[in-house]
Amino acid sequence: MNAAGSPFVVRELHDDILVVTINHPPVNALGSGVRRGLLEALDTAEALPQVRAVLLVGAGRDFLGGADIREFGQPPQAPALPDVCNRIEASTKPVIAAMHGAALGGGLEVALAAHYRVALPSAKLGLPEVLLGLLPGAGGTQRAPRLVGAQAALDLMLSGRHIGAAEALALGLVDRLAAGDLAQDEGLAYARELLAQGAPVRRTRDAAALADRAAQQAAIDAARADLARKPSGLFSPGRIVDAVQAALDLPFDAGLARERQLFVECLDSPQRAGLVHAFFAERATAKAPEVGTARPRPIHAAGVVGGGTMGAGIAVALLDAGLPVTMIERDEAALARGRANVTKVYDGLVAKGRMTAAARDAVLARWHGSTAFEALADVDLVIEAVFEEIDVKLAVFAQLERVCKPGAVLATNTSYLDVNRIAAGTARPADVIGLHFFSPAHVMKLLEIVVPAQVAPDVVATAFELARRLRKTPVRAGVCDGFIGNRMLAVYRQAADHMMEDGASPYQIDQAIRAFGYPIGPYQMADLAGGDIGWATRKRKAATRDPAARYVQIADRLCERGWFGQKTGRGFYRYPDGARHGVPDPEVEAVIAAERQRAGVTPRAFSDDEIVRRYLAAMINEGANVVDQGIALRPLDVDVTLLHGYGFPRYRGGPMKYADMIGLPQVLADIRRFAQDDPVFWRPAPLLLRLVERGANFDSLNQPGATHA
Repeated sequence: MNAAGSPFVVRELHDDILVVTINHPPVNALGSGVRRGLLEALDTAEALPQVRAVLLVGAGRDFLGGADIREFGQPPQAPALPDVCNRIEASTKPVIAAMHGAALGGGLEVALAAHYRVALPSAKLGLPEVLLGLLPGAGGTQRAPRLVGAQAALDLMLSGRHIGAAEALALGLVDRLAAGDLAQDEGLAYARELLAQGAPVRRTRDAAALADRAAQQAAIDAARADLARKPSGLFSPGRIVDAVQAALDLPFDAGLARERQLFVECLDSPQRAGLVHAFFAERATAKAPEVGTARPRPIHAAGVVGGGTMGAGIAVALLDAGLPVTMIERDEAALARGRANVTKVYDGLVAKGRMTAAARDAVLARWHGSTAFEALADVDLVIEAVFEEIDVKLAVFAQLERVCKPGAVLATNTSYLDVNRIAAGTARPADVIGLHFFSPAHVMKLLEIVVPAQVAPDVVATAFELARRLRKTPVRAGVCDGFIGNRMLAVYRQAADHMMEDGASPYQIDQAIRAFGYPIGPYQMADLAGGDIGWATRKRKAATRDPAARYVQIADRLCERGWFGQKTGRGFYRYPDGARHGVPDPEVEAVIAAERQRAGVTPRAFSDDEIVRRYLAAMINEGANVVDQGIALRPLDVDVTLLHGYGFPRYRGGPMKYADMIGLPQVLADIRRFAQDDPVFWRPAPLLLRLVERGANFDSLNQPGATHA
């Protein structure tokens, strides 16, 4: 029989096996055309007496990559995926799924509905719907527990992680691990073997992994207790546990109905809108204007200047990407500390069993150190990570200009300083760019790519390509003090300081911000980062501070005492005996009381709701200024920066998305109310005023071709 079928699903008869190939580039997403094609293929298989089995395979690099993101936010189109999965399972002829590449979300649910599953070594399986605020809604919460038990199914669904073929086989998620690399060949061989054995139709709904009810209930109870013990504020994890409980308690069809009910609840949750926005925003930030229009420069070897915490973290990130790294330090003792900082990371991985000693040694063999800048003569990229002082950085770049080959990219890891000034201090400003990593640099995903005025487009493209190789989330930022994230942080931290001086304790403020969804509050974060960092910045900016603007001195008083946070054992909190988690400090509260008296402030009470509203209004307002001034390309760039670098709760989408969700008129009304007490600080952003006037929102500026006018 010749190939036939829909444009996305091709049917071809191989003897008595109907091979059904999903061909929907680039990832074989389960769009409506694929779903229709699968139903048509199953009907064809049932109608043809010569067909004894059906083999499902994916064309290209993946089996099935899950839902079609092009259908997000669109009215649902028939057939629904649950109906497709039920039809696969109901087939009277064996259906075999041969998986390679991605078999994720709905793609894995299709495979679970098949009667037999074979995975190639390249297969990556997962049910990551929780990352979008959803649960597997096509039978995944009912079939997976019946196949592998509640504990394994819950681990997959609550973590959203991807597992390899070998782990899937060990769990019982697949029946066979194929040795070859051609899904159709391996699937056909398995199908023929099954037919030769007279293997029956074997429906997952009848699988017996839930038979030991007591053990399964214990696993469900443990998952529920774990959610209670480590609250994330997320809605969908609890619904996933409820769905698995239904798999244990209810007949299969009733469990499917319960799954659908819970899925709709997740679909209607505001968290889903925030998580979907974050999903799309992260993909959009990788598409800067220079990407695709300029060819990246090749990067075969890299250098790092500075071996402290940040420099070592950057070196680890580069080593993890497979690059040889040359580290420069001022003397042999500092260089030894730099190597020790790098080695410590890999020793920790070995101790945790996440890396072998041989693999560690192989990585460290690509690390080289020197006290001479001449060692950087042949590298393609240098990242400077020295002390945050402009004269120190200018001196480093003078050396880089002297020794680095033509075309080498010269990057600064500055957090605040003027990258235009650093570039102008060299004779090759077209090669200079800012790469603002976040600490620890080998862990944190955000990379602010700071684009100075004279940089060459191919250098910007190179920075984005580097971010991809380092598995970072890049955001393009313009040049200003603090770029996107730290500029905004300075403003919303001021709002917190104002509330602290006006009567709220730092401990109440931290608690209110954590309750909103942040992992830690602003004063816990200040202690973690080190109070001396912010103190140095405040002193640097003192000469340019608006004399009419309010300035709270409480943090300065703590720094004057040497209370810099965790590293000194005291900051806003006490850290007895080197503890990582601080406890409130009565002496800090006494300092605050004295500062209130000095400033002539009569303290008042703040509700947690008012704390959150002021904190976020300041953040949103400054975010609007950052967009309006072109420091961020779009509001979504602000969102991704705050999500990945500053702890903004992902399920709220980012500050600009959150503002849209509560309504820009409400945000503006809050700012105007707060301005009655402090009109200097609470100046509504011009962009916010324009958007409210025309009834628009921030998301309207995320669309291609949108203007701020």
